[in-house]
Amino acid sequence: MEMELTTPLTYNNRHLPLDVKDPYWDMDMNLCIVCARCVRACDEVRGDRAITLKDHSGRSIIGTAQGTSLLESGCEFCGACIDVCPTGALVERDYKWDKASKKIATTCPHCPVGCQLDLDVNKRNKVIRSIPDRQAEANRGMACFKGKFGLDFVNSKNKLTKPLIRVDGQLEESTWPEALDYTAERLGSYRNGEYALIASERGTNEDNFVAQKFTREVMRSDNVDVASNTRPELVHPLEAMIGFQGATSKTWELLNTKCILVVSSNITEDQNVLAVPIKQAVSKGSNLIVIDQRETELTRYADIWLRPRVDSESVLLGGIIRTIIDESLEDHEFATDKCIGFTELRNSVWEFDLARVENITGIPQDSLREAARLFANSETSSTLYSLDTLSPDQRLNCVKSIVNLSLVTGNVGKLSSGLYPLFNGANQQGSRDVGCLPDHGPGYAKRSHVGVGIREIANAIVEGEVKAIHIIGDNANFANGQCGDIYGALDKAEFVISHEVFESEVTSRADVVFPSQTFAEKTGTYTNIERRVHKLRKAIGTSGDADEDWRVIANLASRLGNVNFNYSDSSDVFEEILATIAPYGNLDPGNIEREGQIWEPQVQEKYSFSPLNSQVVSDNSDEQDIEYPIIYAPGRVLHQPNRDASIDTVDEMYSITRTEVIEMNTEDADTAGISDGDSVKIIGKDFELIGNAYLNGLHRGMVASTSLFGSLVEDLTSDNSTDPMMRVDDLRLRRVRIEKNYDN
Repeated sequence: MEMELTTPLTYNNRHLPLDVKDPYWDMDMNLCIVCARCVRACDEVRGDRAITLKDHSGRSIIGTAQGTSLLESGCEFCGACIDVCPTGALVERDYKWDKASKKIATTCPHCPVGCQLDLDVNKRNKVIRSIPDRQAEANRGMACFKGKFGLDFVNSKNKLTKPLIRVDGQLEESTWPEALDYTAERLGSYRNGEYALIASERGTNEDNFVAQKFTREVMRSDNVDVASNTRPELVHPLEAMIGFQGATSKTWELLNTKCILVVSSNITEDQNVLAVPIKQAVSKGSNLIVIDQRETELTRYADIWLRPRVDSESVLLGGIIRTIIDESLEDHEFATDKCIGFTELRNSVWEFDLARVENITGIPQDSLREAARLFANSETSSTLYSLDTLSPDQRLNCVKSIVNLSLVTGNVGKLSSGLYPLFNGANQQGSRDVGCLPDHGPGYAKRSHVGVGIREIANAIVEGEVKAIHIIGDNANFANGQCGDIYGALDKAEFVISHEVFESEVTSRADVVFPSQTFAEKTGTYTNIERRVHKLRKAIGTSGDADEDWRVIANLASRLGNVNFNYSDSSDVFEEILATIAPYGNLDPGNIEREGQIWEPQVQEKYSFSPLNSQVVSDNSDEQDIEYPIIYAPGRVLHQPNRDASIDTVDEMYSITRTEVIEMNTEDADTAGISDGDSVKIIGKDFELIGNAYLNGLHRGMVASTSLFGSLVEDLTSDNSTDPMMRVDDLRLRRVRIEKNYDN
């Protein structure tokens, strides 16, 4: 990359064909010097073993570890092999002939790990490459398929460039003064609770601090939330039990954790780089326990995979805690000296008789005891959880049980142990820190009035409680139902304001559209999953008249008569954040500029246990769906060597096909007239899946299947939307019915 386009290096044509049919990157073995750096990065660093050294007519070359395509060999398309290749034998396909004219260090906008990336920008103002920073503490030179190959949306020619106002049903171009004046005039009628704002998880701390300040000070409303905050229960109990809402330890401390517990989390896809220290720890001998109905990539590394009945995780964790106390495996000194409420916790565990726990969860008592002993006997243990598969009413008790488990074993407040709530939004931690919440202001100051949150906003609009809605950015949750029918609600709102980079379902319903900037066009800060504050730096020029969201909101505030939004740039906003939020006040802007800095929480004097609740699981009788009575648990892994797959060439690219396997309970199969090996069809409200039945010990009322990550990547590369990485197909549990497939 640093070379001039003219080079003294000679192309050594060994008559090896170029491999250009896999997604995202090209392979030219004529350039390979067989240094094996790519193989070692894939194996020793990423733990994938997707590429290897192969014999080709007596010569060693690099190739896929299995089959002919990366789609079937277990590649996660992280790009680590490309980043270590010294010759260009492995190279990104897009812009591979372009030369960088500048390099800008910034933060990835795709997930909360906060990967530090060096963006190569060419003379045409395009981001042509993304290279992870090897010195960055957050990611240590690692990236994922999103951060490495999912940033081209910043180069799109379809960006909005002018403000738009709806006139006679049509959006028409306007000027900034006209659009701001019109919006301010309309907003003046919706103060005192009739206004709500949904901030973007890709918004900077500065954007979202100003957004919540505007909502509260100007519009006199607490109806403010960040779009990705659909699981606030992940951190709500942490404040009372450990003193703050956030992870207790650093990401790379996981590398030396002796036992890692992962609860209902698809880490390798949703927070990919966070899985790297986990896999490295396992390779060094650490133990991994996974609690999940779905087969995810980390289940392949797990020493114990517990697959409980849906929504029974709290009872399962209660049984683990009961076992630890029964067998005197708790850290008694920590639990009594550094915590309060241990007696109450101990009294509450007697409800968790292991026979009853087994009956509720479907997990054998021996497996439960094994997991309890492994976690409690390890020198250090950490728990990561996103609770993807739990119903909202079950998450709170589950998190309390997770924290109780960490406290009873003394795994809070010491190195290489702790709690990691797993958000999805890139800056969800920062958005929460700066007060973009309906129940807390900046620094988690509790509000006397609780506003409407992201999960209630759609209904509040329909009911007429919220009449003006202000939405910053697009979000996958608007389309997947996590926020309710937000689009239908917008059709009923009196006034809709949208800040957006591209046309979307929201802009099509908006009365005013302000052109926003991508992460590569703005400056500010993000706060990652370990509470590390990073810089976001401007890499490319702004398209048209697009502006930063905090500035647009500040201009609206001034037009509505508020003089407290007089900022000249994002650094002015950040200075106010430092002065307003106590933990941020100890941050050094110089450290943030250089490598980022973790804000230190104000930890309470003693941690607090929460008594276990044994009445948290029902038989779900009130939730039975006659049309879709079965729960489907979709899984996805990188590699299944024991399953046949076919690689074909379609439109000059590799395509993977195989017959899926549908796991189901024998009794459910008998009821449906299905035998082992029959072709069956899973039918959901918006999808169908055909596969062969495999009758195993899966719980009654549940079916499951496991697809290949390669199939997902193939779908992403064929997706013509502007930003496909925003809407990666997740692994949500779905209600379905299952039928014998007579069309086969």
